Amino acid sequence: MDLLDAALANLLSPPILSFVLGVGAGAARSDLDIPDPIAKAMAIYLIFSIGLKGGVAVAEGGELAALLPALLAGAVLSLALPLLAFALLRASSSLSGLDAAATAAHYGSVSVVTFVAATQFLQLAGLPSEGFMPAVVAVMETPAIVTGLMLARRFDGGAVGGHGGLWREALVNGSVVVLVGAFVIGLVTGADGLERVGAFFVAPFQGVLCLFLLEMGLVVARRLRGSRGLSPALIAFGLYMPPVSALFGLASGWVIGLSTGGTAILATLAASASYIAVPAAMRLALPRADPAVSLTLSLAITFPFNVIVGIPLYVQAARWLADG
Repeated sequence: MDLLDAALANLLSPPILSFVLGVGAGAARSDLDIPDPIAKAMAIYLIFSIGLKGGVAVAEGGELAALLPALLAGAVLSLALPLLAFALLRASSSLSGLDAAATAAHYGSVSVVTFVAATQFLQLAGLPSEGFMPAVVAVMETPAIVTGLMLARRFDGGAVGGHGGLWREALVNGSVVVLVGAFVIGLVTGADGLERVGAFFVAPFQGVLCLFLLEMGLVVARRLRGSRGLSPALIAFGLYMPPVSALFGLASGWVIGLSTGGTAILATLAASASYIAVPAAMRLALPRADPAVSLTLSLAITFPFNVIVGIPLYVQAARWLADG
């Protein structure tokens, strides 16, 4: 399947249509609701499944030698991209230094659900990626928080809260623990271990993803209803920052020699914005920052853009780079 066909198939796939259904239901103020504990359980399932399959792929494919450069590239991207985001926010909007720093941290970290959507698109396009990419996701969760705190301290040192709770929140964050833990389990048990649990972690994956994206659509619609405080400049930032960041991910993937699929995944990770790990850490570290701006931008603007439009663009760009 070529990329145009894959893009069309992605737009008309059950997960994306489920997301659109959720947005529509939320916009229409339907009473449709997925209880929060069930949504969290689905998120854990998806993250565990991705990590487990990634660990198995590394165990079977012998990709450990290429893992370190990818981890280093991911960490550098996560540290550096908030600096660019901060500069753009300060130049184009009226956000305070504190709020700009908190928002910038979101745009250096990653969205695991966007990563899941990218892996599904690559399957449609017939493009494999390195099995260790879930480990890169885990590495990119935290460095952006460090950069965000450095920026916040420069403008308002008194706004930065205690670091003990922050580092615990960042390093023992539930999504990181599940992703890394499942990756290690897959690495240790290999294909035999996956075969034992495949009926649960492989076969139902697409169905659970549909329900999870339905719930995400509901959340996005609610956020959009409450986004009247976002200026046009901030909305524009939420739309142009992802492809700008993706360029750095593409260049990094090309330099370290990732496959076309791996380069597309790294570009997607660079383009994504955290709406789980970073908001939790910012609540602890920057209690005076306004979460309404950063969370609405990352979840209600950047996330839908990446899932519907961005991922096909990043995959096409990775293919052009490989063919060039």
